[in-house]
Amino acid sequence: MFRRHVIKELSAYAHGELSAEESQQVSAHLLQCDACRMEFDEIKLGIRFAESLPPRPAPPSLWDGIESALVKNPAPAPSSASIIPSQPSWLAWLTTPRRVTAYCTLLVAVGSLCVWWFYQRPARAAWEVARIEGTPTIDSDRMDSTGRLAIGEWLETDEASRAKIKVANIGQVEIDPLSRVRLVETRPAEHRLELERGKLHALIWAPPRLFFVDTPSAVAADLGCAYTLEVDDRGRGLLHVTSGWVALETPNRESVVPAGGACMTQPGTGPGTPFFEDASETFVKALAEFDFEKDAIDALNIVLAESRARDTLTLWHLLSRVSDENRARVYGRLAALAPPADGITREGVMKLDKEMLSRWKDQLEITWAEESIPAARKVWRDVWK
Repeated sequence: MFRRHVIKELSAYAHGELSAEESQQVSAHLLQCDACRMEFDEIKLGIRFAESLPPRPAPPSLWDGIESALVKNPAPAPSSASIIPSQPSWLAWLTTPRRVTAYCTLLVAVGSLCVWWFYQRPARAAWEVARIEGTPTIDSDRMDSTGRLAIGEWLETDEASRAKIKVANIGQVEIDPLSRVRLVETRPAEHRLELERGKLHALIWAPPRLFFVDTPSAVAADLGCAYTLEVDDRGRGLLHVTSGWVALETPNRESVVPAGGACMTQPGTGPGTPFFEDASETFVKALAEFDFEKDAIDALNIVLAESRARDTLTLWHLLSRVSDENRARVYGRLAALAPPADGITREGVMKLDKEMLSRWKDQLEITWAEESIPAARKVWRDVWK
C-alpha cells in the first residue's frame, strides 16, 4: 500500500480517519516525499484557516429586512401574453414571503449548528490512557486499567504510578512517576500536551510539527522522532533525543536537537545550546555556564578549546548567540573542525546569512550521523541537578 504518492489519503489522514497501520504508512511516506509533504502542509494550512474563523450569528434585523423587502416588492403578476403556466396552488402556498423567510431562517440555523458542532468537536475530543502500574489519576479521579484524557484535564502519577497515552493516531507518550501532564489541544493540524513537572517518553510517527509539548521554559516541537523530556520542580527542562529531531523553542530562540543530543532549558532564558551526550564533562559544564550565567566569557573559551568534530552541533548554534567579536572566534574553531563547502564564505556567516548557515548545517549533519555514538556519560544530569 502507498507505494507511490498518498495525496488521495491525506485528507482522511489529517482528520484521523485512517487505521493505525495506514496512518503509520502515510507518515513514513510523508517523511520521504517532498511532493506529498507540500500537499499535506496545504491541507493543514486550510484546516488552520477554517478553525480560525469564529461562527457569527446573523443579526435579527436581517430577517426583518428580508421579509419587508418581499412584502414591498412582490413578484409581478404574469401578463396575459405569458406562455408560462400558472403555479399549482400548493407551490404558491409554499412560496409565500413568510414561508420563504422561514425556510431561509431554518437553513441558516442548520448551517450554524453544523459550524458550531465542527468548532466544538475538538473540545470534546479525548485521548486514550492505559495504566502501566500504580494508580494514576485524571482530574483527581483514580483510573481503572484504562481511561480517557479530555482537553483541559490533568493526568497525574505518584511515586509508584506510570501511564501510557495514545496521541490521537500519530504516536504514544509514556508518563513516568511523579509527573503531571495536561491535554491542551487535539485537532488534525495540532496535538499538544503540557508537562508541568516530571518526565515523559514520546514516540511519534507523524510528519514534523504536529505534536508539541509545552513546558514552563520552552516548547518541544516534534520533527518525527522519539525523545525524553523532563521538568523539575523549578521549571527547568531537559530534552534527550533518541531518534530523529526535536526543536526546543521560544518566540526568540530555537535549538534543534538530533538523535544522541540533549539540551537544557530554563525559565527566563529558554533553551540552551544543544550538545551530544558523549561530550566531555568539562565541555558540558562550561556550556551550561555560558547558557545560563552572566559574563561567561571564560566558559566560552573552554567550550571552544574542548570542541571535537562532533561538537560542531554546538558551535553552529553558538554562531547566532554570541557577539560579533566572539562570532569570529566561533567561526574560526568551527571552520577548523569542518571546513565549509564552496559558496559558504566567512563574510556571509559573520552576517548570519540564513542560506549559508543552512547549507553549512546540512554539511555538518553528515559528520554528526557518521560519528559513532558511545554509551552516553549523561554528564548533563549532574549539571542539571
